[in-house]
Amino acid sequence: MAMQLDLSQASVMKDEQGRPFIIVRDQGKKKRQHGTDAVKSHIVAAKTVASIVKTSLGPRGLDKILISPDGDITVTNDGATILSQMEITNNVAKLLVELSKSQDEEIGDGTTGVVVLAAAMLEQASDLIDKGIHPIRIADGYDAACEIAVAQLDKISDEIKFTKKDTANLLKVAKTSLGSKIVSKSHDQFAQIAVDAVLSVADLERKDVDFELIKVDGKVGGALEDSLLVKGVIVDKDFSHPQMPDEVTDAKLAILTCPFEPPKPKTKHKLDITSVEEFKRLQEYEKEKFTEMIQHLKDSGANLVICQWGFDDEANHLLLQNKLPAVRWVGGPEIELIAIATNGRIVPRFEDLSADKLGTAGRVREMTFGTTREKMLVIEECANSRAVTVFVRGSNKMIIDEAKRSLHDAICVVRNLVRDNRVVYGGGAAEIACSIAVEDAAVKSPGIEQYAMRAFADALDAVPLALAENSGLSPIETLAAIKSRQVKENNSRLGVDCMLTGNNDMREHFVIDPLIGKRQQLLLATQLCRMVLKINNVIISGDDQQEY
Repeated sequence: MAMQLDLSQASVMKDEQGRPFIIVRDQGKKKRQHGTDAVKSHIVAAKTVASIVKTSLGPRGLDKILISPDGDITVTNDGATILSQMEITNNVAKLLVELSKSQDEEIGDGTTGVVVLAAAMLEQASDLIDKGIHPIRIADGYDAACEIAVAQLDKISDEIKFTKKDTANLLKVAKTSLGSKIVSKSHDQFAQIAVDAVLSVADLERKDVDFELIKVDGKVGGALEDSLLVKGVIVDKDFSHPQMPDEVTDAKLAILTCPFEPPKPKTKHKLDITSVEEFKRLQEYEKEKFTEMIQHLKDSGANLVICQWGFDDEANHLLLQNKLPAVRWVGGPEIELIAIATNGRIVPRFEDLSADKLGTAGRVREMTFGTTREKMLVIEECANSRAVTVFVRGSNKMIIDEAKRSLHDAICVVRNLVRDNRVVYGGGAAEIACSIAVEDAAVKSPGIEQYAMRAFADALDAVPLALAENSGLSPIETLAAIKSRQVKENNSRLGVDCMLTGNNDMREHFVIDPLIGKRQQLLLATQLCRMVLKINNVIISGDDQQEY
């Protein structure tokens, strides 16, 4: 049978012997999208993703249940967590996931808001493309509008004063971050924990916070209200022998990464024992080595041993006899944190042990939980008082995980205020003020960019609209009323009254956001829009892959 071959897309190549052969490019299996069709398909995908997280925005936002392929369940309303665990195939929708991740890594809060804002900008751009405006002109207009919005944020921002003793203002900002989270019932307590944790490790002169010194741990059981901040380290271990004391005061810690056992032949060598005398000699040798190790510890002045590896019953018995309480199988990150907190040195060999390498702590105690046999080790009053541990309790693992995420957001917000103590007001107040400023600038703009600037102003309204909708209010009516009041009263503090108290002044509600977080949202969302608007062609290989 003769086959007809379309050679219009063919090219002639030569192999290494110089013989010609034909390559036919298989264009039939490739799906293409050109020009504005490509841009608009991306915008539809971005809108779909944003519609999922939009309902989680604000203090009345709802949570999502995420089920992993393994069947693990996560309950959260944190935008970055929701998007990172969703299975997204569209490439531009994946960019929104990266966007929320960038906001989370840089600022720590506002991950839902930045996705809602970016999707609203893209939706407005879609309408302008339908009117025949070139995507690059839209992107240029967005850039100009973003500069005006950021300048307006600087203009309406307020400075807040705080010291290590006067933390009232920091508490207000932490409460705003926690207001939309699962821990909002105990947000006073969690806000206090977040502020105390940050100020314990903060260097206010350098405006720097070392996150490495804040450890967040949790254990199932107890209520959220049982969560506490420990000025020290909590390790999920107990003393290696039940007869060891459950508390050591004025502890001198020997922090070891060497195994508490006699030296063994390496893998290439073996030890042959052929008689009872040889076995006894080996036994004596091991005993001598154990005694040497104990002597090294006693000579250094240690009264508590922290070991990265395990040790056998003989070593454990010798430690008990010599009144040396010990903890075994302490993980690498935890042993580093203990060394930082106690100003100790991690010792790799017993011969290197000396008094100046020991860590010091005022008290080391075992903490028990209710009627269970589980115990944890608490190292308090450490030499380096900057290291702290937040210990979260909750009725199940999902609540503890969400409480940890909520605390992370609150700690990041307080950290941002240590870096830059300027704030803007929440509840959509800052977005509405920026929207009004951009609209005023668009009227004076001569070129076609004024349409894009108006679209940017409309996109900014998406955040207060979503807040109003999630709070059970009429979105458009609420936004129109607040916008007209902001213009008439020249008051940029007016926002959506999510808690339905009858007062729209966000300063009186103490609904405050750090300026650097809000500015980052605008900049990141605008950068993403420019990137998407510049795409005009998508080619997907393979006939089984689809782009929506």
